[in-house]
Amino acid sequence: MIRVQQWRDKCIGCNACVEADKFRWRLSRQDGKCTLIGGQVKKGIHTSLVMEDEWEALQNAARNCPVHIIRIEKVS
Repeated sequence: MIRVQQWRDKCIGCNACVEADKFRWRLSRQDGKCTLIGGQVKKGIHTSLVMEDEWEALQNAARNCPVHIIRIEKVS
């Protein structure tokens, strides 16, 4: 499994994560920030557990984020 975390309040809405992985990210029409699809919010951090086949796309999303608010890690 992979844990994906996003500090959404620091998002600038550049859409880089959406372009890298359109199945896991979307741009909100309400505030113009990107949202982790299926993420649970706790203390301002959006977190989701996903399957390992998404690793490459998530790495691209994290790498492309200009404000570095996306963290991914493999968990047991």
